[in-house]
Amino acid sequence: MARPSQSPAQLRGMFGENLRKLSRKYPSISDLARRLGINRTQFNRYLSGESFPRPDVLARMCEFFGVDARVLLEPVDDLDTGSADDPIANPYLRNFVGTAAREVPEDAFPSGFYRFSRRSFVNADLFVVGLLLVRRDGRHTVLRGFETKEAMRLQNLPTDPPTREFRGLVMQQEKGITILAARRNAMTGSFNYLSRAASFQNNYWAGYVTRTVPESEGGMRVTRLVYEHLGRRTGAVLAAARGTGFKAAAELEPFHRRLLRPEAEFS
Repeated sequence: MARPSQSPAQLRGMFGENLRKLSRKYPSISDLARRLGINRTQFNRYLSGESFPRPDVLARMCEFFGVDARVLLEPVDDLDTGSADDPIANPYLRNFVGTAAREVPEDAFPSGFYRFSRRSFVNADLFVVGLLLVRRDGRHTVLRGFETKEAMRLQNLPTDPPTREFRGLVMQQEKGITILAARRNAMTGSFNYLSRAASFQNNYWAGYVTRTVPESEGGMRVTRLVYEHLGRRTGAVLAAARGTGFKAAAELEPFHRRLLRPEAEFS
């Protein structure tokens, strides 16, 4: 069926609306325009539907946002940008898993460094305190961190950075955040669920983490988890980095210990 013709004003309006939606996940229009190499005044004209970008500028914008030139003609939410090679963006999963993985709002789970703590899976008498970085990668929210050297040694695994590194994908759920994380080549994986915990600075999330091991291996496979958002404050991040590793319950940050409830079994 042929698409109804649209006037230039309608096309500009469609593009402006799509651009506003694509821009929402970025904290600053000025920063976004700078990253795109577009004059702020001209970018505002695109947003308001007053103007179209030149073909070379449109191509640059499409590459940056991960869309194609149909952004001029169709609502961005209707564009099929999935790939058969990408299990998250694949059209089969796009409206199920893919929707949760796109455009997690900054106020729901902000970018920056996080300190996390949980009971150790390899030594139930100790707790693991670590540091990771959450950032936006196009329409997705991703994280990166490193297993502690002590935990790797206890499992007779190498302690070099590539082996210790893990990465994950953050997804938004109705009542919280879920994270799928794995070490390189999916050697080990985990599922995390977090919801915001009431705190003075509103910067804590609490939930649980599960590890992907067979039941026959014994030991814990699920335990409580706490994330504390540190942002990008250099002093706080460096102090947290110096405090990573195995800790006794008494050595945990007080609010972490309160949320982890070491004295209570997980249920």
